[in-house]
Amino acid sequence: MRQQAMGSRMVFNRAIPINRLVNMMADKAQVNTQEYGRRPYGVGFLIIGQDQSGPHLYEFSPSGTAYEYYAMSIGARSQSAKTYLEKNYESFEDATLDELINHGLHALRETLQQDKELTNLNTSIGIVGPRGESEKGTVIKSGGAFRILQDDKVDVYLSRLEPKESTTAAAAPTGGDEDVAMDG
Repeated sequence: MRQQAMGSRMVFNRAIPINRLVNMMADKAQVNTQEYGRRPYGVGFLIIGQDQSGPHLYEFSPSGTAYEYYAMSIGARSQSAKTYLEKNYESFEDATLDELINHGLHALRETLQQDKELTNLNTSIGIVGPRGESEKGTVIKSGGAFRILQDDKVDVYLSRLEPKESTTAAAAPTGGDEDVAMDG
Protein backbone atom coordinates (compact mmCIF):
# COMPACT_ATOMS: atom_id res chain seq x y z
CA MET A 1 0.00 0.00 0.00
CA ARG A 2 2.76 2.41 0.90
CA GLN A 3 4.58 1.80 -2.40
CA GLN A 4 1.39 2.36 -4.39
CA ALA A 5 0.69 5.59 -2.54
CA MET A 6 4.24 6.86 -3.03
CA GLY A 7 4.17 5.85 -6.71
CA SER A 8 1.00 7.84 -7.28
CA ARG A 9 2.55 10.85 -5.55
CA MET A 10 5.68 10.62 -7.73
CA VAL A 11 3.98 9.98 -11.09
CA PHE A 12 0.78 12.01 -10.83
CA ASN A 13 1.80 14.50 -8.11
CA ARG A 14 -1.31 13.69 -6.07
CA ALA A 15 -2.42 11.20 -3.46
CA ILE A 16 -4.10 8.03 -4.65
CA PRO A 17 -7.80 7.81 -3.69
CA ILE A 18 -8.38 5.37 -0.83
CA ASN A 19 -10.97 3.33 -2.76
CA ARG A 20 -8.50 2.70 -5.60
CA LEU A 21 -5.83 1.59 -3.15
CA VAL A 22 -8.21 -0.80 -1.39
CA ASN A 23 -9.47 -2.23 -4.70
CA MET A 24 -5.90 -2.89 -5.83
CA MET A 25 -5.27 -4.85 -2.62
CA ALA A 26 -8.52 -6.75 -3.01
CA ASP A 27 -7.67 -7.70 -6.60
CA LYS A 28 -4.30 -9.03 -5.49
CA ALA A 29 -5.87 -11.12 -2.71
CA GLN A 30 -8.71 -12.37 -4.92
CA VAL A 31 -6.32 -13.93 -7.46
CA ASN A 32 -5.29 -16.49 -4.84
CA THR A 33 -8.86 -17.78 -4.63
CA GLN A 34 -8.93 -18.59 -8.37
CA GLU A 35 -5.67 -20.45 -8.87
CA TYR A 36 -5.14 -24.09 -7.99
CA GLY A 37 -2.69 -24.70 -5.17
CA ARG A 38 -2.70 -21.17 -3.79
CA ARG A 39 -4.21 -20.38 -0.46
CA PRO A 40 -6.15 -17.17 0.18
CA TYR A 41 -4.79 -14.70 2.68
CA GLY A 42 -5.80 -15.70 6.19
CA VAL A 43 -6.44 -12.31 7.69
CA GLY A 44 -9.13 -9.68 7.48
CA PHE A 45 -8.55 -6.11 8.55
CA LEU A 46 -9.96 -2.61 8.61
CA ILE A 47 -8.45 0.09 6.43
CA ILE A 48 -8.99 3.74 7.28
CA GLY A 49 -7.89 6.72 5.27
CA GLN A 50 -8.71 10.25 4.30
CA ASP A 51 -8.66 11.78 0.83
CA GLN A 52 -10.25 14.75 -0.94
CA SER A 53 -13.76 13.34 -0.45
CA GLY A 54 -13.29 12.84 3.31
CA PRO A 55 -12.61 9.93 5.67
CA HIS A 56 -13.23 6.32 4.62
CA LEU A 57 -13.43 2.97 6.41
CA TYR A 58 -13.14 -0.33 4.54
CA GLU A 59 -13.37 -3.94 5.71
CA PHE A 60 -11.00 -6.20 3.80
CA SER A 61 -11.71 -9.94 3.89
CA PRO A 62 -9.32 -12.81 3.03
CA SER A 63 -11.39 -13.70 -0.05
CA GLY A 64 -10.44 -10.40 -1.66
CA THR A 65 -13.62 -8.45 -1.08
CA ALA A 66 -13.66 -4.96 0.37
CA TYR A 67 -16.70 -3.04 1.55
CA GLU A 68 -16.96 0.56 2.71
CA TYR A 69 -18.74 1.27 6.00
CA TYR A 70 -19.60 4.16 8.29
CA ALA A 71 -18.57 1.99 11.24
CA MET A 72 -17.43 -1.63 11.51
CA SER A 73 -16.09 -4.16 13.98
CA ILE A 74 -14.26 -7.37 13.13
CA GLY A 75 -12.79 -10.20 15.17
CA ALA A 76 -13.86 -12.38 18.04
CA ARG A 77 -16.95 -11.18 19.92
CA SER A 78 -17.49 -8.37 17.40
CA GLN A 79 -21.20 -8.99 16.85
CA SER A 80 -22.26 -7.04 19.93
CA ALA A 81 -20.17 -4.05 18.77
CA LYS A 82 -21.72 -4.27 15.29
CA THR A 83 -25.18 -4.26 16.85
CA TYR A 84 -24.36 -1.13 18.87
CA LEU A 85 -22.89 0.61 15.82
CA GLU A 86 -25.90 -0.28 13.65
CA LYS A 87 -28.28 1.19 16.22
CA ASN A 88 -26.37 4.46 16.50
CA TYR A 89 -24.70 5.10 13.11
CA GLU A 90 -27.27 7.70 12.02
CA SER A 91 -26.05 10.06 14.74
CA PHE A 92 -22.40 9.80 13.61
CA GLU A 93 -22.65 12.36 10.80
CA ASP A 94 -23.56 15.24 13.14
CA ALA A 95 -21.37 14.08 16.03
CA THR A 96 -18.24 15.80 17.29
CA LEU A 97 -14.94 13.94 17.43
CA ASP A 98 -15.30 13.41 21.17
CA GLU A 99 -18.80 11.94 20.70
CA LEU A 100 -17.52 9.60 17.97
CA ILE A 101 -14.72 8.40 20.24
CA ASN A 102 -17.30 7.80 22.98
CA HIS A 103 -19.39 5.69 20.56
CA GLY A 104 -16.29 3.72 19.57
CA LEU A 105 -15.32 3.04 23.17
CA HIS A 106 -18.87 2.02 24.03
CA ALA A 107 -18.91 -0.44 21.09
CA LEU A 108 -15.50 -1.78 22.14
CA ARG A 109 -16.70 -2.22 25.71
CA GLU A 110 -19.64 -4.31 24.42
CA THR A 111 -17.16 -6.92 23.16
CA LEU A 112 -15.45 -7.43 26.52
CA GLN A 113 -16.18 -10.31 28.83
CA GLN A 114 -18.40 -9.46 31.77
CA ASP A 115 -15.56 -9.34 34.29
CA LYS A 116 -13.36 -7.04 32.16
CA GLU A 117 -13.31 -3.24 31.91
CA LEU A 118 -11.67 -0.78 29.53
CA THR A 119 -8.55 0.79 31.05
CA ASN A 120 -5.70 2.88 29.71
CA LEU A 121 -3.61 -0.32 29.75
CA ASN A 122 -5.82 -2.19 27.26
CA THR A 123 -7.16 0.69 25.16
CA SER A 124 -5.66 2.90 22.45
CA ILE A 125 -7.50 5.36 20.22
CA GLY A 126 -6.51 5.99 16.59
CA ILE A 127 -7.68 9.28 15.03
CA VAL A 128 -7.52 10.72 11.53
CA GLY A 129 -8.58 14.32 11.17
CA PRO A 130 -8.67 17.57 13.10
CA ARG A 131 -8.05 17.87 16.83
CA GLY A 132 -10.92 17.24 19.22
CA GLU A 133 -11.89 19.35 22.22
CA SER A 134 -10.17 16.95 24.62
CA GLU A 135 -6.87 17.16 22.74
CA LYS A 136 -6.05 20.72 23.69
CA GLY A 137 -2.31 21.28 23.80
CA THR A 138 -1.64 18.45 21.34
CA VAL A 139 0.44 19.42 18.30
CA ILE A 140 -1.14 18.09 15.10
CA LYS A 141 0.24 18.44 11.59
CA SER A 142 -1.87 20.33 9.05
CA GLY A 143 -4.67 18.28 7.54
CA GLY A 144 -5.14 16.21 10.69
CA ALA A 145 -2.53 13.47 10.36
CA PHE A 146 -3.10 10.00 11.84
CA ARG A 147 -2.30 9.78 15.53
CA ILE A 148 -2.69 7.28 18.34
CA LEU A 149 -3.76 8.26 21.85
CA GLN A 150 -2.45 6.04 24.63
CA ASP A 151 -2.01 5.92 28.40
CA ASP A 152 -3.11 9.11 30.21
CA LYS A 153 -4.59 10.65 27.04
CA VAL A 154 -7.11 7.79 26.90
CA ASP A 155 -8.20 8.32 30.53
CA VAL A 156 -10.01 11.53 29.54
CA TYR A 157 -12.32 9.57 27.23
CA LEU A 158 -12.70 6.52 29.47
CA SER A 159 -13.87 8.69 32.36
CA ARG A 160 -16.77 9.96 30.23
CA LEU A 161 -18.22 6.50 29.58
CA GLU A 162 -21.39 5.80 31.50
CA PRO A 163 -21.08 2.79 33.81
CA LYS A 164 -21.61 -0.63 32.31
CA GLU A 165 -25.07 -2.05 32.92
CA SER A 166 -24.75 -4.91 35.37
CA THR A 167 -26.78 -7.99 34.70
CA THR A 168 -28.15 -9.10 38.03
CA ALA A 169 -29.87 -12.38 38.43
CA ALA A 170 -33.59 -12.27 39.03
CA ALA A 171 -34.40 -12.37 42.71
CA ALA A 172 -35.63 -15.72 43.90
CA PRO A 173 -39.04 -15.79 45.57
CA THR A 174 -38.71 -15.54 49.31
CA GLY A 175 -41.64 -17.81 50.07
CA GLY A 176 -39.76 -21.02 49.32
CA ASP A 177 -41.02 -23.83 47.06
CA GLU A 178 -44.72 -23.20 47.34
CA ASP A 179 -45.65 -25.05 44.15
CA VAL A 180 -43.99 -28.28 45.23
CA ALA A 181 -45.88 -30.31 47.78
CA MET A 182 -44.29 -33.46 49.08
CA ASP A 183 -46.31 -35.78 51.22
CA GLY A 184 -44.36 -38.15 53.29
